[in-house]
Amino acid sequence: MSLRQNILANYVSQIYVTLIGIVMVPVYLRYMGPEAYGLVGFFAMIQAWFQLLDLGLTPTMARETARFNGGALDASSLRHLLRGMEGVFIGVAVLASAAMMTASGTIATDWLKVQQLPLAEVQTAIVLMAAIVALRWVSGLYRSAINGFERMVWLGGFNMALATARFVLVIPLFMYVGTSATLFFTYQLLLAVLEVVLLVRQTYRLLPTLSAGDHRPWRYAPLRGVLKFSLSIAFASFVWILATQADKLILSKLLPLTEYGYYTLVVLMAGGVLVISGPVSGALLPRLTKLASEGDNAALLQLYRSATQLVAVMAVPAALVLALFSKQVLWAWTGDTVVVEKAAPVLALYAGGSAISVIAAFPYYLQYAMGDLRLHLIGNVLFVMLLIPCLVVATWQFGMVGAAWIWLVLNLVYFLLWVPVVHRRFAPGVHWRWMTRDVMLTSVPSIVAALLVQYTVLWPAGRLAITIQLCGLGLLLLCISSLSSSKIRERVAHRFNYMESSN
Repeated sequence: MSLRQNILANYVSQIYVTLIGIVMVPVYLRYMGPEAYGLVGFFAMIQAWFQLLDLGLTPTMARETARFNGGALDASSLRHLLRGMEGVFIGVAVLASAAMMTASGTIATDWLKVQQLPLAEVQTAIVLMAAIVALRWVSGLYRSAINGFERMVWLGGFNMALATARFVLVIPLFMYVGTSATLFFTYQLLLAVLEVVLLVRQTYRLLPTLSAGDHRPWRYAPLRGVLKFSLSIAFASFVWILATQADKLILSKLLPLTEYGYYTLVVLMAGGVLVISGPVSGALLPRLTKLASEGDNAALLQLYRSATQLVAVMAVPAALVLALFSKQVLWAWTGDTVVVEKAAPVLALYAGGSAISVIAAFPYYLQYAMGDLRLHLIGNVLFVMLLIPCLVVATWQFGMVGAAWIWLVLNLVYFLLWVPVVHRRFAPGVHWRWMTRDVMLTSVPSIVAALLVQYTVLWPAGRLAITIQLCGLGLLLLCISSLSSSKIRERVAHRFNYMESSN
């Protein structure tokens, strides 16, 4: 499968999954209420923190599968590596979910600030969450293997079907059965079981076959060879989860569950900017790893810079719409003046910080491909050492808005001060070309255009009219950003010249 097809498949699936999740939120709010929806936000946060138990094995599995595709790993080693990881994942999933189930009563009564929902229902929902999170986490191992085989088209279609079942098919359940949090999470548990079964089946279809004498029981030995890289990834993941989820954990304790539900809306909307980089990184990491294994550094850097421009073209316009027109976006989305009042300032700051974070993630892709994450770990440790105390103070004093300001400012500091250090180590001489040609020249024209629109355009009152105007603005900024990209201009010129020569 070509890289272009994989990126396109990733984008189609990610955009669909993100949009369907965003579109259905007002429906969830209407049926479940903001407090019960706060439990959905708490569930999403727990799922993210659960990744701390990954120990770096999921990205390591994807990398080793990509190395198998590049000829650097044999079939027997790959199969035995997966078997070893399966034992770890299943064992940890059982223990972790059991611990969360045991603590469900304490979480419901002492951590969450429940005001209206029955505590027994909240506790049951947390027990169900524990089982769902464990199953989805195990599914991640098989997703990473499929991703390493670069079967993104199949995986994208699977993700779209699963998202439809999760977000849309639950609505008839609300309409004809009930709207309780217990019912919602029971339905999600059934889907999680189906998800892991189908992913296991597809993974084993893709794996190379072994001779009859090469089948062995579970052993720890295959994990030894990847343990160093895996633990580096694990620590990096730990720091990243602290960086992106600490605010949600702190606010889940400080805010009433209803207020936390509103905050979840902001995180979901701003997360759309982060999702833009997901399809590219999902297709980029195995290809960069393959090029690094082959020693083709010139092709690796060319692909790295082209992917940077592609993500900037997509992420910057999306972030500008959310940041500069947050009130219009929230009103068109929810039609709720309370949501607009509480969430608009937070959405503007989070969207800006998320756009910076998406671009600043690219040096990590270089380090991942090279198999050396030392600088990534150092940079993220420094980031978290600043983030945690600043976040606690800002959240305590200013609530959601304080947390959003910290997210924006620290991401900007990381981008300006640490990214050059990484480039100097792994791609000497590329930083200023990357910064000026791939980031700034692609982004600045759309930023200027968005600011002009902010101060000159009048907005209608109707939600549909605002939605149409926002879509038009987004397309305009996307066109400006695309034309500002040298790689896209080169591709368009090449196509035009090809058509001219054909005629």
